[in-house]
Amino acid sequence: MNTDFQQARLSRDPRFDGTFFTAVKTTNIFCRSICPANAPLEKNVEYFQFAQQAMSAGYRPCLRCRPDSAPHSFAWQGVNTTVQRAMQLLRQYRELSIEDIAVKLGVTSRYFRQLFQQHLGLSPKQFQLFDKVLFAKQLLHQSSLTIEDIAHASGFSSARRLQHNFKKVTGLTPQQIKQGQGKHGQMLTLKLAYRPHYNWQHIQRFMALRAIAGVETVTENSYARSFDIENARGWFKLIPVPNKHQFKVEITLSNIEKLTAVINNIETMFDLNADTHTIYTQLLKSGVPENALVTGLRLPGVWNTFEAGCRAILGQQISVKAAIGLLSQLTNELGQTDGTYLYFPTAQAVAESDLRFLKMPNSRRQTLRLLAQHCLDEAHTSVDLWLSIKGIGPWTVAYAKMRGQSNPDIWLDSDLVIKKQLEKRPIDAELARPWRSYLTLQLWSMA
Repeated sequence: MNTDFQQARLSRDPRFDGTFFTAVKTTNIFCRSICPANAPLEKNVEYFQFAQQAMSAGYRPCLRCRPDSAPHSFAWQGVNTTVQRAMQLLRQYRELSIEDIAVKLGVTSRYFRQLFQQHLGLSPKQFQLFDKVLFAKQLLHQSSLTIEDIAHASGFSSARRLQHNFKKVTGLTPQQIKQGQGKHGQMLTLKLAYRPHYNWQHIQRFMALRAIAGVETVTENSYARSFDIENARGWFKLIPVPNKHQFKVEITLSNIEKLTAVINNIETMFDLNADTHTIYTQLLKSGVPENALVTGLRLPGVWNTFEAGCRAILGQQISVKAAIGLLSQLTNELGQTDGTYLYFPTAQAVAESDLRFLKMPNSRRQTLRLLAQHCLDEAHTSVDLWLSIKGIGPWTVAYAKMRGQSNPDIWLDSDLVIKKQLEKRPIDAELARPWRSYLTLQLWSMA
């Protein structure tokens, strides 16, 4: 493994950015694989899969390449599935305790700690602390937020707690990092990195065709939308940065403590952490002709599962254009506005409406209302339970999983477009596992 890391480090190939970190024993600093600094001798190098592991070993993050801004490690690197999900939850809910995260995982806190120690060599509490510090460092570098706001956004109870832990871990104070950062008003601006390749044109066209009027705005070089998340409202705009393997993201948010959840949603919606090289190889094996394969294919997501369910139900047996017309009408009638932005309707608003303004069969209106009521009553249950709702079948559930939850292995073989593609080409979907969602998307693009 070290030989592979050595070759990747010396090549500075951006496809490996975030998959491992290089710590230099002589300087006590760790870097991303793309760090522009002179490459150290191999005897002076130590490798870590995660930045938090390097910090646990006593290394400080490099101020030049900034490990805090690296893409997340791949979910398919062989880490135990429970540990991988735990890391995602620790990032998404930085304010929660280890015991709370264990409950979300459905395991005891003792077993949770044992798994982390076994796979990462550090405790969940250590991982959580180092992750908070890394996120705070990113905000200190890139935003004009106050240190108090940054403390709350990154999961610390106060600026004092942030200052204490930041100094302990990095050897620097937040004020030292903050010096020289410009003022940008109330708009928060961040950079989100990804591993090449990224086919922006493909995902931009997909999103533009399905944009909900008043909620989403898609241009050739940007995507923007309003959102509602955990009782907080906001707006974001995502802009590709040419030749930088990153996006600039502008965010306004009513509650800064929800910033982590917002960033996590954006990363998921635009599939920033996908290993496109591996996916490309798997799709080629499944029988997709090489001359038809989309390079840098990403899975375009939807802001949340309820919205994905609405899209699926309103899109049944009609064209994409007609479905988006219905979604835009639904939003115009039931979506709330704060005078600046229009928001996609809440489940409560849909459940309480008779939906007579929608020109479609009454049975489909009833299905949409039943879905909304289910999401109100059973907000945290599995999407598979939607099958108990009259009018919802396997295709709708699969679509919601693929786009609402960004599940990478959904195979929509019952889709009419997919069926027609399979009649033309000898595709073996089993060979595309665990990336069958990308195979679905690939075949859609070939129609």
